[in-house]
Amino acid sequence: MYRFLLTPRWWGINLFVALGVPFCLFMGSWQLGRFETRVESHQEQQRDADAHAEEAAAPLADLLPVTKETSGRRATATGHYDTQLLVPDRRLGDRNGFYVLTLLRTEGGDALPVVRGWLPGDADRADVPEPPRGKVTVTGALQASETQSSDGARSGGLPQGQLGMISAASLVNVVPYGVYDAWITLPGAGAGAGAHGALRPVPPTAPQGSGLDLKAFQNLGYTGEWFVFAGFVVFMWFRLLRREAEAHRDLALGLLPEQTEHTGADRTGRSEEPVEGSEEGAAEGGRSEQSGPAERTNPAEPTERAAGRAPVSGPSDTGSGRAVPESDPAGRS
Repeated sequence: MYRFLLTPRWWGINLFVALGVPFCLFMGSWQLGRFETRVESHQEQQRDADAHAEEAAAPLADLLPVTKETSGRRATATGHYDTQLLVPDRRLGDRNGFYVLTLLRTEGGDALPVVRGWLPGDADRADVPEPPRGKVTVTGALQASETQSSDGARSGGLPQGQLGMISAASLVNVVPYGVYDAWITLPGAGAGAGAHGALRPVPPTAPQGSGLDLKAFQNLGYTGEWFVFAGFVVFMWFRLLRREAEAHRDLALGLLPEQTEHTGADRTGRSEEPVEGSEEGAAEGGRSEQSGPAERTNPAEPTERAAGRAPVSGPSDTGSGRAVPESDPAGRS
C-alpha cells in the first residue's frame, strides 16, 4: 500500500523533509545559543560594573576607543565646561525626563560630552542648574556613542539647545570644535539645583549587544519560530502520507468512482445527456422521428384493457377510410 513512496513525486517530498527539518532545528539551536550568549554577557557586564566602581580611574586617552572591555570603566578628564545641551525623552526608573549634558573642553582642545545628571519633566533650560566654572576634573563611567537603536535616541526635529542622540556625529554640527567619540556619566549629582530639583545621577548602560535588550528577546522569538517550522514540516508530511494511503486503499476496494471516459458519467454520478441544439441532440431527435408510430403506444389501450374490451385495431377500412370495430363479447357487431 505504501509503494507510492517510491514514485518521483514522493522522492522529492521526502528529500525536502529530510533537508528541511535538520535545517530548522539547526537554525533554532543557533538562535538559542545567541540568546544564551547575550544572557551570559549581561551577567558578566553586571559583575564588571561592580568591579569598575571599586577600581581606580584611568585617564580618558588610555581607554579610547570604547570597547566592550572598556565600556563602564571609570575615566577621568580635566578641562572647563563649555556648551550645555538637554537630551529629552529619557527615562529613569518609571519616570520620564531629560539628561543635562555639558561639553567639557579638555586640555587637548577636543570636547568630552559629560552627562551631569537627570531631571524629571519636560526639557526647560530656564530650570537647569549651571555647570561649575573654571578648571575642573571629572570622573565618571565611560560610555560608547549612542546609535539609532539606543533607548530614547532621536534624530532631528528638536528645538535649539536640545540633542536627540549623544554621539560625535550629532554634535559635529552643533559646536565648532572636535568632540570625542565617547561620553561619561557622573556617579554623583552635579553642582546646583533648579526648579525641577537636584540633578540625579544617570547609571551607566550596558554596551551594545551585551545586555538583555530587544535584540536578545528577538533571538528567543526566532528560536521558537524555527522549532515550530520543523514541527510543521513533519506534520504536513504525515498528513500527505495518510491522505495518499487512504486514496490507494479506497481505489483497491473499488470505492472510488470510475473515470468519465469509461462510464459516460460525470464526477457527480449523473449520466451525460445530449444538450438541446447540439449535434448529438439533433442526431437523437432524428432517430426518434424515424422510429415512427411503431415505438409509440396507443394512449387508449390501457383504458380499453381495463374495461375488458380488445383494443381497436389499427388498420382502416379501404373503402370508407373509417376504422372497423371488432365484435364485442356479446356478439354484437
